Amino acid sequence: MWLQMRLSLWPDHSETRMRAEMDAWLSESSNATFVAEDTRNILYGFIEVGQRNYAEGCKSSPVGYIEGWYVDKRIRGQGVGKMLVMAAEDWVREQGWAEIASDTWLDNETSIQAHLALGYRETVRLVHFSKKLS
Repeated sequence: MWLQMRLSLWPDHSETRMRAEMDAWLSESSNATFVAEDTRNILYGFIEVGQRNYAEGCKSSPVGYIEGWYVDKRIRGQGVGKMLVMAAEDWVREQGWAEIASDTWLDNETSIQAHLALGYRETVRLVHFSKKLS
């Protein structure tokens, strides 16, 4: 189920690529994954938090970084996302790090509002560019 939620969060990934990324993620001791499940052990949310040496708007290093955060659409707005973020923040504190950061797409208003509601502040907006060279 974690695989399916990750594929919902990052739909441009193939299942093969996603499985490889999950294996790599789990092999790193500086990463943590927290899940939310119901009484039948059915997963309905997850958060992945890791370490980065730098994050926009942060003054310390290293910092905790929310790399992935997903809650099933059917139960959003019921506090599950907040519970997952609080678990990630607690884990970051246990690592001895003073800050946590995150990001989302410019047009993901749901995620932006969720971050703001949990006390995160917007630090910068980026537009990335690329050009294929022949």
